[in-house]
Amino acid sequence: MTTTSLAVPTVGGHDFNLPADLAGLGDLAYNLWWTWSPRAQALFSRINPSAWARHRNSIAVLRYSDHARWAELTADEDFMVDASRVLDEFNRYMSNGEESWFRSSPDRALPGPIAYFCAEYGIHESMQIYSGGLGVLAGDHCKSASDAALPFIGLGLLYRRGYFRQQIDADGHQEHAQPDLDPGQLPLRRARGLDGAPLVVEVEVADRSVHAAVWVAQVGRVPILLMDTDVPANDKADRPITHILYVRGREMRLCQELVLGIGGVRALRALGIDPAVWHLNEGHSAFLLIERARELLAIDPSLAAREALNRVGHDAVFTIHTPVPAGNEVFARDLVAPALQSWFAAARMEPDELLELGRGPTDDPNAPFDMTAFVLRHASNANAVSQLHARTATETWQELAGHPIAGITNGVHVPTWLGRPVRRAIRRAVQVPLEVDLNGPEQLANLGDLDDSELWSAHEQQKREMVGFLEGRLARQLARHGESPTALREVRSVLNANALIIGFARRFATYKRADLLFRDEERLDRILSSDERPVQIVMAGKAHPADRPGQQVIQRIFELSRSDRLRGRVFVIEDYDVRIARFLVGGVDLWLNNPRRPLEASGTSGMKAAINGVPSLSILDGWWDEGFSGENGWAIGDREPDGDDTEQDDADAAEIYRLLEEEIVPRFFDRTDGLPAGWLAVMRSSISSALWPFSTARMLTEYVDRLYLPAVRAPVEA
Repeated sequence: MTTTSLAVPTVGGHDFNLPADLAGLGDLAYNLWWTWSPRAQALFSRINPSAWARHRNSIAVLRYSDHARWAELTADEDFMVDASRVLDEFNRYMSNGEESWFRSSPDRALPGPIAYFCAEYGIHESMQIYSGGLGVLAGDHCKSASDAALPFIGLGLLYRRGYFRQQIDADGHQEHAQPDLDPGQLPLRRARGLDGAPLVVEVEVADRSVHAAVWVAQVGRVPILLMDTDVPANDKADRPITHILYVRGREMRLCQELVLGIGGVRALRALGIDPAVWHLNEGHSAFLLIERARELLAIDPSLAAREALNRVGHDAVFTIHTPVPAGNEVFARDLVAPALQSWFAAARMEPDELLELGRGPTDDPNAPFDMTAFVLRHASNANAVSQLHARTATETWQELAGHPIAGITNGVHVPTWLGRPVRRAIRRAVQVPLEVDLNGPEQLANLGDLDDSELWSAHEQQKREMVGFLEGRLARQLARHGESPTALREVRSVLNANALIIGFARRFATYKRADLLFRDEERLDRILSSDERPVQIVMAGKAHPADRPGQQVIQRIFELSRSDRLRGRVFVIEDYDVRIARFLVGGVDLWLNNPRRPLEASGTSGMKAAINGVPSLSILDGWWDEGFSGENGWAIGDREPDGDDTEQDDADAAEIYRLLEEEIVPRFFDRTDGLPAGWLAVMRSSISSALWPFSTARMLTEYVDRLYLPAVRAPVEA
């Protein structure tokens, strides 16, 4: 077949010994397109239900299915029809990109792909190489690039120990366990270099070379190259460089980012790929600029190093994801200088000159090397991830960058995050398939035809599915705490599908104020304890292993959830990941978000809830500052601070309680013929206000038109 994907040659992978009629399942298993295809996931589940339930992984399903099972399946006419349909759908997707958004206009032609560098990718729960919002956004960006047939390639690291798995003990303490990922058991293949051999790149770190094997995760039409230093060619001390995402040690983190930036450039060169635009998604990959400058200097030794850095910035664009100072990666000068000693020799540049280019907005002569500042001084353009974030980022960085920071608001990949029942209801209304991204808002012209009873029925189904899933998680969690069999039986009916269920799930950084809802326990108790209008709260999220205050917030909330006052009405779900997120954003009735404004850059979880018809109750921060219409949810407070943090917390908590008591709970339980007409109006507004405006499909059009194409077309100064 003719393919529209960006092809990266691979070697290796499993020989599944598939029957001839099902040979195409091998290619499907190695393409993460199945992660946003419900029919493909259902097919893998049907092949081997136990392997799917345990691993949630296409490779495990095929690997653990024996000859006898394949004989059963090939004799099952219904299965063979379903398999043929899924494989036909996959093959059509991979071969036909002509009607996609990017291909629909010849004016968007690019001379090469977009090279997208990011430290983490949240594609699916089976690929635990992500931490949270940044990674999930990157995964959604790649999926939408695939749907749009945009030439695009991701660069990242393969973390064999992933990001930590969270357990909460009986006293509420967060425990940390690192997974052990075997790339041979994941949808990954080794990249093959131009010489036909498995690709390995070398990166000079201080006085040694570090080797990195290059793996390919194929996401529809988009390949992601993942570098892995756990190879025999490395010294034992260097093999763990890419083991752990967001490792605490600063020298180890610096080594990771050297491998990401420098190694990523070298991997592309070794594959013969010449990107049109280099997109740095956060500052972790800043060292790609120095590697590209080194390449220029090797071609033209008469260039000064600073001029070479300026030139490579012309086709580089940069996305900032956080207004929180701790989110901007910095390294001590005495770490950076020795690590780059070979580069300084090749570039004929003094260390202090480069280190000054990484000085942040400070006059401190010993200021650390700020990766954000370094990229902003060189990239042709930069964007923040919401309109409010653009204003705060501009205040911080405009003087250093020399231009305002643009605002391109984040989005979510609708086919990944839209629950199946609600998807079916919307599809019947708009008469447009939703298996891939929309090409524009005009395809939603008939969204007003969405039937109230059908929408409510779809939401109730997703809510029941969430309740069943969460009760199973809670039962396993409490069994590990040694709870009695009686208590474990009771868990199976502890969540009330008829209650108003409030969801709160995100990283437990203190500025997100996860415990704000518990500021007045007596008032909260009165809201939750009504027999006629029951309300329950489900909370989930991790605190970084180094974030002790965040872990203390988790402990406090867990203790409250087990108290006599709130037991059975507040639930803490451990080990938050994208699978739990899918159930929550599709199944709760209300999404709560109460960060300290303006510290939430975007907040895509609320967007995921909104496309499912779940309204937000949120501070006017991040996306909600521009997304709130007055009809699609509720705003906590206004845009002006009340005073110090304590006063602000008191005011915001009081407003949450007031809104729940006076507006939200009454509207949810006001029923006519079994339907909450007023609540459904908010649900419909949530969907219509988010399905296109806060999708990565819309986001991608802005990246192409406002960042990528201008970077290609801008004249390069001699």
